[in-house]
Amino acid sequence: MTAPEQVDRILLITAVVLILVAGALLLARIWRGPSMLDRAISLDVCAALIIAGLAAKSAFALDPFYFPIMLVLAFLGFTGSVGIARFIAVRDRPGRTYPDDTQDGPR
Repeated sequence: MTAPEQVDRILLITAVVLILVAGALLLARIWRGPSMLDRAISLDVCAALIIAGLAAKSAFALDPFYFPIMLVLAFLGFTGSVGIARFIAVRDRPGRTYPDDTQDGPR
């Protein structure tokens, strides 16, 4: 094994260890909360960690097979984050009245 290959192997092992540590801390954040928004953001970060783990596996194997899977996971993570943000933005909007709150009846 040449010196650059050995450096690559050490860096990849370090990356995997950091991903595992981040995953453990992420699980603690999901468990503790305290709000639903914290848990939603943690699940978004979980998708990013899965993508990083697949990238590390792809780098170890020198195989580009996982790139389309990582792209789909990134798209799903983004759309999930946007959906959660829109839901929270509508729910927390000040002065929002719902049709059930009016006495006029349905519109």
